Amino acid sequence: MATQVRPDVPQPAPAHGARHVAIIMDGNGRWAKKRLLPRIAGHRAGVEAVRRVSRAAREMGLECLTLYAFSSENWKRPASEVADLMGLLRHFIQADLDEFHANGVRLRIIGNYKALEPSLVALIEDAVKRTAGNSGPIIAIALNYGAQDEMVRAAQALAQRVVAGEIAADAIGVGDIDATLDTADLPPLDLLIRTSGEQRLSNFMLWQAAYAELYFTDMLWPDFDANALAQALDAFRLRDRRFGGL
Repeated sequence: MATQVRPDVPQPAPAHGARHVAIIMDGNGRWAKKRLLPRIAGHRAGVEAVRRVSRAAREMGLECLTLYAFSSENWKRPASEVADLMGLLRHFIQADLDEFHANGVRLRIIGNYKALEPSLVALIEDAVKRTAGNSGPIIAIALNYGAQDEMVRAAQALAQRVVAGEIAADAIGVGDIDATLDTADLPPLDLLIRTSGEQRLSNFMLWQAAYAELYFTDMLWPDFDANALAQALDAFRLRDRRFGGL
């Protein structure tokens, strides 16, 4: 049984020093192929990894865990696979929301999730609303998310403010962009993990990763667990973060 963390009791600062970790969950298909299984089996195993890692992140004292669940480019996949992914998302929310809520977890969504099927959008918004009053860690799910799209939407919102006379164009700064992104109320990103051996960001949190530490592992996402997360956080703890200084 997962350890429950009382959200109303202050927790000691974690030794690893990270507040916000994001993960590009890659390798479900390769995991299934190695086992001569259909791709959906890899995605199902990936959902189990999400459960393990979400619990571990909470127990390790992270304030926020952001998971890249469905990118704006994933619509290019076969329609049957997209349908399977959406079905798994629906089941995950229905099956795990009670546990999240009981542990004080706040569910957040980043990305243009409202482009999804209306009944799924309603389910997502109900889950977010139900956990909004919690005071524990945040699990942020990136759905129909692309960093370039996020920045375009932020630029459009700021342009509308300029046209409305709310802000001068030459007064726009980093803080204004930060405040307009999907991640506006999340802690700054400390560590970005990518599984499966690929070493690219794939249009994920490009602005937020400006000073984040990057960690790449050959482990396929369905095999990722609490020990793997602990190893990544140990590596983060040893990094010398200077943010452009000496």
